[in-house]
Amino acid sequence: MAMFKTTVLLAALMALFIGVGFLLGGIPGLVIAFVIGLGMNFFAYWSSDKVALRMAGAKEVTPEQQPHLHRTVAEVAAQAGLPKPKVYVIENDAPNAFATGRNPAHAAVAVTTGIMRILTERELRAVIGHELGHVKNRDILISSMVATIAGAISMLAFISIFFRNSRSPYAFLAIIVAWVIAPIAAGIIQASISRTREFQADRTGAELTHDPASLATAL
Repeated sequence: MAMFKTTVLLAALMALFIGVGFLLGGIPGLVIAFVIGLGMNFFAYWSSDKVALRMAGAKEVTPEQQPHLHRTVAEVAAQAGLPKPKVYVIENDAPNAFATGRNPAHAAVAVTTGIMRILTERELRAVIGHELGHVKNRDILISSMVATIAGAISMLAFISIFFRNSRSPYAFLAIIVAWVIAPIAAGIIQASISRTREFQADRTGAELTHDPASLATAL
C-alpha cells in the first residue's frame, strides 16, 4: 500500500512537471520537459550517492578502523537479505545517519561520530536497521527522483520569466502555475512521499532488529 501511494504521488509530481512544460511551450514544451525530466532522473540514479556523501564530508572506513560499526552493519544487512553496504563516518558532533545508493548492490551507510558517541549499542543497531530499511525498500532512488523533479519544477519557474511577453493564451496561466501553484504542490507531494517512506523504514527497521523500543528512543 505504501509503495502504491508513493508511485501515485511520484506520477503526480512528474505530471505536474510535464504539465508546466506544456503550458509554457505547448507540445514542444511538453516534450522538452519530459526529456529534461528523464535526463535529470538518469543523473540522479547514477550520481546521487556520490553527491550526498561528498556534501556530507563522509569518509569510507575499513573494518580495522571501525570494527564494531562494520560488524553491526554486516549483521543487520544479513538479516535484511542485503549485500553489506559500504560504511562511512562523518566527523560531526550532530547525531545523524543516512543511507544512499541507487540499489542494494551499490548502497552505503554513513553515520556521524556524534551519533556513535551518544547512542547505546542497541540504539545504534536500530538506527542502522532503519537506514537499511530505506535500502531494502528502494527509498533512496525514490527520494532522489522526487528531489530532482522538484528541482526541475523550480527551474521551470525561472524559465517562465522569458515567456511573460508571449502571445500564447496559456502564457499568463503558465507563469502563475510555475511560480505559485507548482512549487507549493511539489513541496506537498515531496513531503508526503518522504513521510510515507520514513514510516515504512521505521517498520522495516523494527522488523530487522526485533527492537522497536530502541529505535523509538534513538529517533
